[in-house]
Amino acid sequence: MPSLARRLLPVVALAVALFLVITGLVDHARSALTLPVGQSARSASAARAAAGVRAAGVRAAGVRAAGVSATVSAIPGVRHRARGHSRFAGLQADTATVVAAKPLPSAHGSANGPSRLRQADVLVVAQRSLPAGLVARLRRLGGVAAAVPVDAGRVRVNGVFVNVLGVDPAAFRPFAARPTARSDALWANVSAGEIAISFTMGSQDRLNLAAPVRVSGARQMTLPVAGFGTVGIGGVDAVVSDAVARSLGLPSANAIVVSAPHTRLGRLMAKIKRLAPAGTAVAPLVTQVVVGTTTVTTGAAGAADVGVGQGRGLTPLEVAKFLAAAKSRLGTPYVWGGAGPTQFDCSGLVQWSMAQAGIVMPRVAADQARTGPLLRLSDLRPGDLLFYHTDPTAPSYISHVAIYIGNGQMIQAPEPGMNVETVPADFGAGFAGAVRVYPSVAAAVAGNLAG
Repeated sequence: MPSLARRLLPVVALAVALFLVITGLVDHARSALTLPVGQSARSASAARAAAGVRAAGVRAAGVRAAGVSATVSAIPGVRHRARGHSRFAGLQADTATVVAAKPLPSAHGSANGPSRLRQADVLVVAQRSLPAGLVARLRRLGGVAAAVPVDAGRVRVNGVFVNVLGVDPAAFRPFAARPTARSDALWANVSAGEIAISFTMGSQDRLNLAAPVRVSGARQMTLPVAGFGTVGIGGVDAVVSDAVARSLGLPSANAIVVSAPHTRLGRLMAKIKRLAPAGTAVAPLVTQVVVGTTTVTTGAAGAADVGVGQGRGLTPLEVAKFLAAAKSRLGTPYVWGGAGPTQFDCSGLVQWSMAQAGIVMPRVAADQARTGPLLRLSDLRPGDLLFYHTDPTAPSYISHVAIYIGNGQMIQAPEPGMNVETVPADFGAGFAGAVRVYPSVAAAVAGNLAG
């Protein structure tokens, strides 16, 4: 019997190894749906349909929308290889709740927040306070459902520059992304003088809900963290009450958030610019596509009213320099807010690498998603950008970007504890679309105060 056991041992070991390999592959397939670029348009459509998106008949400035998904996902390539690495990894839109600190006794009213939410469609912002009557004039424009004034500025949070809004919590709350808007505790804490931090900053910068943060504006303050919840306005990573904003020295009512879900935003923005003082920036906060004669708002990437052929993409030399710069950063550590050359976050890697090719890019992923037209997957080329929804507190907010390098691969700066890496391009849950950067559009977005 002992000799028989010795003879069978290699066979048993091989069977166990095969079992582990097979189950590992199945787990990988379930956690990261990928679509190699070589697949047919029918395969691309099937993938989109599986994600719950009907692409037929949808066109953005003449380009068929592709790969749009409202499903939140983990950072591509991270969840299945580093499961449990982050306390937030793997959160899904249907189960996610905003993480709020210290629910107040007064925070136990409605479990669903405001009875009516407002879609934030346009941001108007100036360096100084806007005229007192501008909000009322904007509210009278055709198609405008609501408009609310806010204070907008830039402060340091624990030493890192952050865009912050000062708001009247009751008035602004309906404009936040749905999961964040529903958090009674978070908004009660903001009303009490605390600071709400975006989900991305909270998780990627490893902030602690129990530890106050140092906020430096015109004066330095130590503020408790109200909770982690993204409002869904590009580049905004913190929200405070208007009283706290005044203490920090933010300009009073120098910005307006406009909701106009049933009108063409390009036309509306032109009207707003005519009413606002010279130098006021006006930027869309959503992407619109046209289905027949109907305008539809999506969480997809892509610049409004810009189609393939309506501008110039990167030249072959610019693409080569851009990709060479990105590849030269492989192995560089991820740090939230890192913009190079020795540490990066996802959008910092894109901005720095583009700069090496002479291309001016905005800083955050949500704004980089507006630097060119939305692409069909069959049109994808090396140098195009891939965008993702990874934030369960703002499921339609673009919060991650990667660089497509060809052969079904992409380069990304994933999350803390990991380095810039090459992984299979992910077109599954959470994929928000692919964009081809147009330098002129990118420079305009980067130079816009609102973008």
